[in-house]
Amino acid sequence: MTGKILKGIAGFYYVHGTDGNLYECRAKGIFRNKNIKPLVGDDVEFSILDDVEKKGNVDQILPRKNALVRPAVANVDQALVLFSITQPEPNLNLLDRFLVMMEVQEVPVKICFNKIDLIGSKEIEALRDIYERAGYPLYFISACENRGIEEIGRLVQGKTTVLAGPSGVGKSSLTNLLCPQAEMETGCISEKIQRGKHTTRHSELFDMGSGTYMMDTPGFSSMYMEDLDCLNLKDCFPEFEPYEEGCKFLGCVHIGETTCGVKNAVKEGGISPSRYENYRLLYQELKEKRRY
Repeated sequence: MTGKILKGIAGFYYVHGTDGNLYECRAKGIFRNKNIKPLVGDDVEFSILDDVEKKGNVDQILPRKNALVRPAVANVDQALVLFSITQPEPNLNLLDRFLVMMEVQEVPVKICFNKIDLIGSKEIEALRDIYERAGYPLYFISACENRGIEEIGRLVQGKTTVLAGPSGVGKSSLTNLLCPQAEMETGCISEKIQRGKHTTRHSELFDMGSGTYMMDTPGFSSMYMEDLDCLNLKDCFPEFEPYEEGCKFLGCVHIGETTCGVKNAVKEGGISPSRYENYRLLYQELKEKRRY
């Protein structure tokens, strides 16, 4: 039978079969021997060992469309990164780190800010000014007041979406609004593994029907840039490209150069100072790692 891995914990993979049932599976030893690890989101072939207890073995991983490193998920169409607009205040350095990671992995990103019921239009416009200029679609919602949820529902329709963001911003609330059966699916898995269901500790996939899947990922408090050369970081800030023709030197990294179109654009308001400052901080961080 074929199915999709919804969750993986401690060597067990919970596979939603084409018959509509959830199976607790182990991966065959051949995967370990070949150093292949099944991922949440993988389409797999599996054999049923116990039809009553719904247990089985994952026999084969079907070809992947893509596979992300962080979060470790497969077959993703887009990422929806969720931050609160207040309580807590959005950490834009953390947001920019996530955007860089998705740019490296070539995953389209949509940015969503929750808790707009707690602020005025000034804060919303400030964030629009930063990220719409950078080319990212922005959405503003209130999960508490159910505002903007229908638009997000249309955004994820027919796609596999990674939902990511720090703890406490309302990821679980949004997931349950978009996918009411998520609570039930989480409970079903939790009953099998005897763990609580209210805190997301592992990547988990919810089937919303009609080819729509939502991956709720663990909250992150920090993100480290790995396997990224500091010289390539500028390519992960899409708003830089239109201004690079104003740079004097080919390969300008927009840091110490005196004649730089990107630095001029920051001064003249074409590029957000917040984005540029986070670029500069990340560049220095990657440069330091390059020395070792």
